[in-house]
Amino acid sequence: MLKPDNALFLDFDGTLVAFAQQPDGVTVDARLPALLAELRTRLGGAVALVSGRTIAQLDALLGLPHYAAAGLHGHEWRLEDGKLHQSGKTPSVGRILSGLRERFGGDIRLFIEDKGASVALHYRRAPGRAQACIAAMRELAGPEFEVLQGHCVVEARPRGIHKGIALKTLSSHPPFKGRRPVFVGDDVTDEDGFRVALALGGHGVKVGPEPSLARYRLSSVKAVHDWLAASLLVLGREAS
Repeated sequence: MLKPDNALFLDFDGTLVAFAQQPDGVTVDARLPALLAELRTRLGGAVALVSGRTIAQLDALLGLPHYAAAGLHGHEWRLEDGKLHQSGKTPSVGRILSGLRERFGGDIRLFIEDKGASVALHYRRAPGRAQACIAAMRELAGPEFEVLQGHCVVEARPRGIHKGIALKTLSSHPPFKGRRPVFVGDDVTDEDGFRVALALGGHGVKVGPEPSLARYRLSSVKAVHDWLAASLLVLGREAS
């Protein structure tokens, strides 16, 4: 369970919401925004989403005020003051997009997602094309980008940017500073977050069965929601 001195960092897809055929098709549980808001109150504001999505997408999906968050694996981040920051320069993704559209634009089962600072190719509806998608992204990415494989997606993100850096950056500012970080995530891209959380005296919580650096494990998105709700009850009792 969460403790009053924790800072909570949450991945989004596969952690707070189940995967959908396309990124804009996810369903947010009606109770989730209120749950996150209550946790934020109990933890003194030290709750942040750390996602491969943009912060603007997270805001739109959850309908919450502009809380602290990190998007695009940490390329962009925001504190409570609402000001948006960027980590490092933003290389052009134009060449990657053009190459992917030329090769895969005719396959309606595939979805090419332009995130501005990164590009993702989703093949959930065409798993048989996984290797072709991965190979193409590796060929097109170039030295300014690194290629990541996730759940039925391959992504090119700016080199040197990852969720561990996002967690470390947010943890250097109030209200996260001085707290023990807990990072919850489901994918290989979350392992950097687990590693940094451990280095800062906290721990990771892995969602799903895959091997992980995380100390603890939850089985599903529903299990994450149940754990957050139970933690909220414990935090409420400790505060009374």
